[in-house]
Amino acid sequence: MLLHHFRRPGLEAMNRAVDALELSEAVFKTCPWQPCDLVETGLRQWLRCCGAAMRDGQVIGMPSHAVDEAWHGLILCTNRYAQFCDRAYGRFLHHFPAGDSAAGGTDSMDAQLGRTVVAWSLVARPGERCVLWDLDTVVGVDHPWGIPRERVLLIEGSLGTVG
Repeated sequence: MLLHHFRRPGLEAMNRAVDALELSEAVFKTCPWQPCDLVETGLRQWLRCCGAAMRDGQVIGMPSHAVDEAWHGLILCTNRYAQFCDRAYGRFLHHFPAGDSAAGGTDSMDAQLGRTVVAWSLVARPGERCVLWDLDTVVGVDHPWGIPRERVLLIEGSLGTVG
């Protein structure tokens, strides 16, 4: 049996890679929502959550349609995205749309979104507020995704972290 060993950068190295990621205008071509800076913040927070989830072998859910569109734009910048993934995660971060069983998980989106809150608790910087939970409502997405604040607080409370 051939085992593949991936280099797993620590969370600090992953944070540095996310912070250093240059996001060109092409990333936001299919993401018309404003302010763009807020969507960019959400995308960077999402990418940090992905790093924590990948490190722990978890599949997380996307809480924001606007951030999902920006992530699609980043993925289409294939060379930049592949290089970023290697620096941030030590391997490629694949996108598994809802309903695609190739992700290996058969659990509900609700469970995946709960793990996104857990992943945030691992990567949040002191005093940093997560914009992902209500970003779609703030930027005016017609059918916002999001995670209700009460659920976020319940999950954070069960972890012993509120922030």
